[in-house]
Amino acid sequence: MNPLRPAILAAAGSSKLKDAITRVPVTAAVVRRFVAGEARADLVPVATALLESGRSVSVDFLGEYTTDRAQADAAVTEYLSLIDDLAEVDHAVPGAHSEIPRVEVSLKLSALGQSLGQDGPAIAAENLHKLCTKAVERHVWVTVDAEDHTTTEDTLDAVRLARAEFPWLAVALQTYLRQAEDNARDLATDGTRIRLCKGAYQEPATVAYRRRAEVDASYLRCLDVLMRDAWYPMIASHDPAMIAAALTLASENNHSPGDYEFQMLYGIRDDEQRRLVSEGHALRVYIPYGTQWYGYLMRRLAERPANLAFFLRALTDRA
Repeated sequence: MNPLRPAILAAAGSSKLKDAITRVPVTAAVVRRFVAGEARADLVPVATALLESGRSVSVDFLGEYTTDRAQADAAVTEYLSLIDDLAEVDHAVPGAHSEIPRVEVSLKLSALGQSLGQDGPAIAAENLHKLCTKAVERHVWVTVDAEDHTTTEDTLDAVRLARAEFPWLAVALQTYLRQAEDNARDLATDGTRIRLCKGAYQEPATVAYRRRAEVDASYLRCLDVLMRDAWYPMIASHDPAMIAAALTLASENNHSPGDYEFQMLYGIRDDEQRRLVSEGHALRVYIPYGTQWYGYLMRRLAERPANLAFFLRALTDRA
């Protein structure tokens, strides 16, 4: 695991460092590698190009930990328009009418109002229902993103409640959390669609594995659960070892490529994305956009030394 990860994740919460970084002109160029843009108009051509390349997309309107009701309402309004725009883009690209939607939105419940005091979970659940209703109309999928461990139980409760009406609704699980395997088994038994990722937040050792070998072992255990029992597993990883393990488990469990999909982040391992698609595998690219990109960028830099090196090299080249 990146030895600088704790420091970088701590920086994600620093308003002073955020102000310093966002003032550097080169930052915008670096951000564009990982973020499609600040507006939906920037996002649409990126999504279109990826769909035309044979990939699917999952789009995240960046924002989290909202403590203002008006801001939560604004996020819902943006997502409603985003769902419409993605549906139009998808229908304009050949092969749009597949059983598995090629377009999806990813959202964080804290952006929908989960943190708005005592009524927050109910507000977020109501907003999630509104977005899922719209998604059904436009043949668009929805995945609820994972956040830090303090939100996990409320998030899973909201997803379970919504799945009574929207059984296709998905949720992300982070395998660095010690409870991940138990959650994977419970959700797989219920038929929940699961996005499996390693995790991207700074967590205490009491709730999360800290060593890379432990996180990887947890990922493999959860992956085995999904490949045996879950509906349409989503393997969100850039790690060659995890991808190879997924292919092996898929073969052992008699899964064809259409029974599961790989997921990767926009701007990372594009050649590998294209390779998997060329071999007939389903692959979905997670594309973020919006003005609230700072925390997202910091988590991407913390995940892989190569990302941090890219950022520092860009700063040095323009200094």
